[in-house]
Amino acid sequence: MDQDQARARLATAVAEARTGLAEGGIPIGAALYGADGTLLGRGRNRRVQDGDPSMHAETAAFRAAGRQRTYRGTTMVTTLSPCWYCSGLVRQFGISRVVIGEATTFYGGQDWLAEHGVEIVLLDDPECVDLMRTFIHDNPALWNEDIGE
Repeated sequence: MDQDQARARLATAVAEARTGLAEGGIPIGAALYGADGTLLGRGRNRRVQDGDPSMHAETAAFRAAGRQRTYRGTTMVTTLSPCWYCSGLVRQFGISRVVIGEATTFYGGQDWLAEHGVEIVLLDDPECVDLMRTFIHDNPALWNEDIGE
């Protein structure tokens, strides 16, 4: 996947992150794309809004995509490096590629995913970094809760 294509898909995840922030939630967004580039599902971290600790952005996008015969060839796009929970989802269902907006503010399971054959595209997107840095600065307790600290 080239950088332009990855950045275009990241825009969907960023829009979800911004919506989540506007709702009073944690600004992490994700989208799941099919092998042909079709948007299958999009979502945002809704832990705060739904009171559901399992509703991470990648989980929301995965659920929104609905049941697929296979996830081989699909791409999960996320504004932030996926945590271990979301990394496990990627591995469990055989998602082939993960596009990551940034891994500066949080470095999740991306190395583990790469070691197990998942293609990782790290964009180091300044908008994603700024969104999370501002949120973490303004909401340290909520951020620590989200990452299990």
